[in-house]
Amino acid sequence: MVEAYAESVPNRLAAESSPYLLQHRDNPVDWYAWGEEALARARDEDRPLLVSVGYSACHWCHVMERESFEDPDIAALMNEHFVCIKVDREERPDVDALCMEACQAITGRGGWPLNTFLTPELAPFYAGTYFPPESRHGLPSWRMVLTGVAEAWRDRREEARRQGAQLVEAAGASARLRPSIDPIREEQLFEAVAGLRAGYDSANGGFGGAPKFPQASVMELLLARGEREMSLQSLRAMAQGGIYDQVGGGFARYAVDATWTVPHFEKMLYDNALLARAYLHAWQVSGEELFRRVCCETLDWALREMRGPEGGFYAALDADSEGVEGKFYVWSLEELREVLGDLHDEAVAYFGPRPFEGNFHVLEGRGPIPERLPEIRCTLYGARAKRVRPGLDDKRLTSWNALMISALAEAGAVLARPDYLEAAVGCASFLHSERRDAEGRLMRTPRLHGFLEDHAFLLEALITLYESTFDPRWYREAVALADALISGFEETERGGFFTTAADQHELPVRRKDLEDSPIPSGNSAAAFGLLRLALLSGEGKYERHALGVLRLLYAPAVRYPQAFGHLLQAVDFYLAPVKEVAIVGPEAQARELVAAVREEFRPHLVLAGGAVNGVPLLEGRGPVDGRAAAYVCEHFVCQAPITSPEELASSL
Repeated sequence: MVEAYAESVPNRLAAESSPYLLQHRDNPVDWYAWGEEALARARDEDRPLLVSVGYSACHWCHVMERESFEDPDIAALMNEHFVCIKVDREERPDVDALCMEACQAITGRGGWPLNTFLTPELAPFYAGTYFPPESRHGLPSWRMVLTGVAEAWRDRREEARRQGAQLVEAAGASARLRPSIDPIREEQLFEAVAGLRAGYDSANGGFGGAPKFPQASVMELLLARGEREMSLQSLRAMAQGGIYDQVGGGFARYAVDATWTVPHFEKMLYDNALLARAYLHAWQVSGEELFRRVCCETLDWALREMRGPEGGFYAALDADSEGVEGKFYVWSLEELREVLGDLHDEAVAYFGPRPFEGNFHVLEGRGPIPERLPEIRCTLYGARAKRVRPGLDDKRLTSWNALMISALAEAGAVLARPDYLEAAVGCASFLHSERRDAEGRLMRTPRLHGFLEDHAFLLEALITLYESTFDPRWYREAVALADALISGFEETERGGFFTTAADQHELPVRRKDLEDSPIPSGNSAAAFGLLRLALLSGEGKYERHALGVLRLLYAPAVRYPQAFGHLLQAVDFYLAPVKEVAIVGPEAQARELVAAVREEFRPHLVLAGGAVNGVPLLEGRGPVDGRAAAYVCEHFVCQAPITSPEELASSL
């Protein structure tokens, strides 16, 4: 009966490219992808939309699918009363944000799966997250929710529309935020760091209790501000905990406890790109080998397991394998003894396996480091490779790929790893060739035009790639992208940038993404990228647009620093005495000068080198007496050219 019913439902999702949507293609639910076909049907029939948002690596999304969306009776109820739409939140952050704001306003919380009911005018009027097939733990059943919403639409339709209009009005609040007229002062950054210290977990690192997220942007802010205790201890604790894959490298999305022991096992590309860079900077600051090792292991994992054949990077690995969360990653004590043999005792002393479920354990790395740790890890990796792997979300999102470009480029330059640089260039080339439409506009996926975060993250990545390779192509592309970002997304009245471009008209409200959680917001990334580009290019317009973002957000950022780590980095950069360094001359000597710049973490510096070829910071600069020279400027005042690496290092 299930098969016969499923065959009667149009299989619209089969033509989609999102792995998450494809997972639902055989449901008996009459799913649409988000688009005009579904929206037009809702308008024509005056029928509410049921927009179900999730993502491929979401454990509870899979649970709700098995329990409800695969049930023919529940599917019949959905199909009878609603136009049902499946949305991949990673493809459509604009739709996800509208639905999430509605859910948080209605229920006081959010998460995924996210199920929202909208009027045909796209105004959300009811929302929730996971609902079980039968009532339990105080949650109504999904059947009860469907029936209740259908009755409300039938009997109280205008009331639902009024509530939806109110929620749409609330969702537009981010676009109505007004800039502050008060000066931006460094004292406010001290206040922000003090606010972070108030929420710091001095025993375990990180901020707050369970669940605990690895807040890479906050770590970067603390490192840039010269703070060492909170930043280094948090990064150290994460690297030694179960949230870090002690066998294969890479971080899970968060820990379910306060001690970083038990992860929620999904691995996201964005977390690992951001954290690899934070660990690189921690190593530059401290010289602690753990940080360099974790940076490299994380990037090596990405190159080994997350890179597509064309050079782009996949989005995520699921938490589940064989339908069980974490099954790929955990070990029984018997397995460890069988696999490791005479390596067992020192391995167990190092990993200190912690119970997860039943006889299975999570590995940490808090014990004495064994001399044969590489051999131990290699042995475990080989044994684990024989297991059924977690599901792979193989879509290549422009914004997340841009984060990985930044991490690979900077690590490649700092650590003298040509493989990292080659991978960064390969990924940037992939985005340039495969993520442009016929008119040259940036795409998020092959089918969707780019949002603000795609433009802003890529702007930062192209600048970092230029500073790491001195290939002027990447500088020129950064300039073109910055101009497209400004023309497509700027908000002229209040400052800052909209999430969607001016010609993206589907939703009833045009929002601004503001908070840097779990990844930088498009606005903070745009501000930081434009500030850096202003110094490389000498173009004041880029700083003016960046300042528009800072004035809009710095006051709430100081009050809520955990939510605005990247924005506060941009504020820190804006207030700092940033050094503009141009290095020219014979290549071998120039390399020594560049190495002097890169030997330490220098967050308040922009760097240009190689051929002038359209890079304004290099114009008019030449060798001194045939020797490579570094030109160091600050606030429009330049020092005499420097030819000694030691003198250059001391001047920065």
